[in-house]
Amino acid sequence: MLVTKNISLRTASDTCSSKMCDAATEPAEEAVLVEPSEPSDEPVGGSMFQNMSLNRNAKKIIKDDGLFVDHDFPRWDMEQPGLKWKRPKEICPSAQFIVDEATRMDMCQGVLNDCWLLSALASLSLHPDLLERVVPKGQSFQEGYTGSFVFRFWQYGEWQEVEIDDFLPTQNGELVYLRSSSKEEFWSPLLEKAYAKLKGGYQALNMGFPHEAMVDMTGGVTEVLTIAGLPRDLLSFLQPLFRKGTLINCGNSKGPLQQKDEFGIMFRHAYSLTGVQKVRTKHGPVELVRVHNPWGKVEWEGPWSDINGHEWNQVSQEEQRRVSRVKKEDGEFWMSVPDFRQHFDVMELCHLHDETLTKLDTTQRPWHCTMHHGRWMHSRTAGGPPSGGWFWRNPQFSLNLVKADNDPNNANTTCTFLVALMQKHKRRTGGQMAMNVHIYQARSGCSFLSSLDLSLIRPVLSLQKYNPRREVVLNGHLAPGNYIIIPSMAQANQEGEFILRILTEQGNTAVPADDSNMDTDIPPELTPPKEPLLPSAATTSKLFKKHCNSKRHCQPAELLNLLKEAIGGVMAGYEKTLCLEHCKSFVVLMDSNGSGQLDWEEFQELWKRIRTWTDIFVTFDENNSKSLDYTEIKPALKAAGLWVDDFLIQLISMRYTEPDKTVSYSGFLYLLLKLDSMICKFNAYDMVGMGTVSLNYRQWLHLTMYN
Repeated sequence: MLVTKNISLRTASDTCSSKMCDAATEPAEEAVLVEPSEPSDEPVGGSMFQNMSLNRNAKKIIKDDGLFVDHDFPRWDMEQPGLKWKRPKEICPSAQFIVDEATRMDMCQGVLNDCWLLSALASLSLHPDLLERVVPKGQSFQEGYTGSFVFRFWQYGEWQEVEIDDFLPTQNGELVYLRSSSKEEFWSPLLEKAYAKLKGGYQALNMGFPHEAMVDMTGGVTEVLTIAGLPRDLLSFLQPLFRKGTLINCGNSKGPLQQKDEFGIMFRHAYSLTGVQKVRTKHGPVELVRVHNPWGKVEWEGPWSDINGHEWNQVSQEEQRRVSRVKKEDGEFWMSVPDFRQHFDVMELCHLHDETLTKLDTTQRPWHCTMHHGRWMHSRTAGGPPSGGWFWRNPQFSLNLVKADNDPNNANTTCTFLVALMQKHKRRTGGQMAMNVHIYQARSGCSFLSSLDLSLIRPVLSLQKYNPRREVVLNGHLAPGNYIIIPSMAQANQEGEFILRILTEQGNTAVPADDSNMDTDIPPELTPPKEPLLPSAATTSKLFKKHCNSKRHCQPAELLNLLKEAIGGVMAGYEKTLCLEHCKSFVVLMDSNGSGQLDWEEFQELWKRIRTWTDIFVTFDENNSKSLDYTEIKPALKAAGLWVDDFLIQLISMRYTEPDKTVSYSGFLYLLLKLDSMICKFNAYDMVGMGTVSLNYRQWLHLTMYN
């Protein structure tokens, strides 16, 4: 099954559309990517994590021959004529788990369209320590053999073990799916089976993206780029990535599936980029890239090819040995940078960091990573997008960029970073929710942004749009300093868990933002009513029909009678301070078309706010005086999601309080609606996001007179 998803690629201004795998797609506008649907976290028979043996101590089912049988492996889509499940020793009596060392040359694709997985494994095999974490050593078909094998995969910030038996599907005595180039070697088909178990079955591996597999097998952070959008000096771009240990895949997304162009490059097929070199020839240096086809065959047939590349005649044998040139069809080949740009259009990067690269050589300088687990909770920390008015409630993280990049070729004193936001257990929570990351300059001396702060400033960086992906990545450069990161979902009050990872070159300190100073003026014992005090909008529909005019609209005088009856019928006495002037303001502030009256939809929106704000008012009216004292105003506004400073509180005191400096119930409703409305209007006029607005004479009069 294919599903269409949006992906933000690289920075907010650099987007691309791509497909790198055995699935069909066409690039689309605004970075639309066709991606295979991931298997559910709830396969047939219950939760995957309930059924799956995730460690060596799990209860095992042993047959009469003493060998483990995994009845939890999903086989329901595997039954077909002629298919038999056999253990490796039944296929090859001299079966070995690993012959010599596990390398990228060990894997041959079967009938599954999972070259995306093979491509990721080929890149992974360039780092034996990474591969060893996924494929633990000490397992064999000889000493200690029990029919059980264990593999490890990175899932939501933790490494989990997946245990399988070694039964593999065969047809006519041959493996159906992934197999090794050596008939005696079985680590790669067993790894494929373990990954299939993690995802819900073999068919779940049919078509995919290398970056998905690379995340699961490294714990890295992935990006998808268009090759056309990469810098002209490709080697200068790629060499630092290889020094950081970045795993790189590439592909051509534009031709017919599983066919090749005139030079042998497969369309919609995933390749690994395994090296870059500036090769010395008799006529001067030439920039080359080394590419690996996970099939182990079907190579580039153009200039610099392994078999017919006459250009190699201009390169000394010593130079050829330096770049490890091999003259045979093994799936790996060299090609020039211009040819690479012409025949590939998509590149996927998997950035590794100091926690994933446990063994470093002297040339590697990986990213430094900080990771935080967080949660969006209904009515608490699920604030939704910036346009919704509750954005400040989202989790906030304080990022301190202390030291600029150590790059002598870059005159700018900036810090390069990646911010990766991954939603956890998305299938258990009803599918993937669209996410975004916004980064703001921190206020001086404060690590938390209030509603008022966010209404006056714009983010310095963000993704272009909310994207429904498992992980979204923001790549950028900022000057050293203090910043606030706010992860959010496209809709408020959607619950979910997430992982936020920040990767920097020189290290960083990223911690949950301290909002304790913002909470001191809210007494901890105050809690809103469990049920709203006022009835729902649906309950008031009869009252709306009763008081509206013949055109089903409600004018200020009619709204006054409606509100008095609706509120007074439940909270006797609170309606007494309502007056016609208040209702005129309510109509003006909710009137979306300048008609001077409210229709049913507009009234519903007004009533929804009145219900919420009524509960807040009653909560902070501790002495039941039906008014708020001066000291109760600020915390009540904060509880409503409207942050105000002391200066604004002084203005409110002069304009919206009674002679005794209290705010009545109706005055409180008007004040909240006024503040909320003016903030929204300011944001609407702040076209360029600079925290300032420019109005002409007519706009100024409209805002001030009809308000």
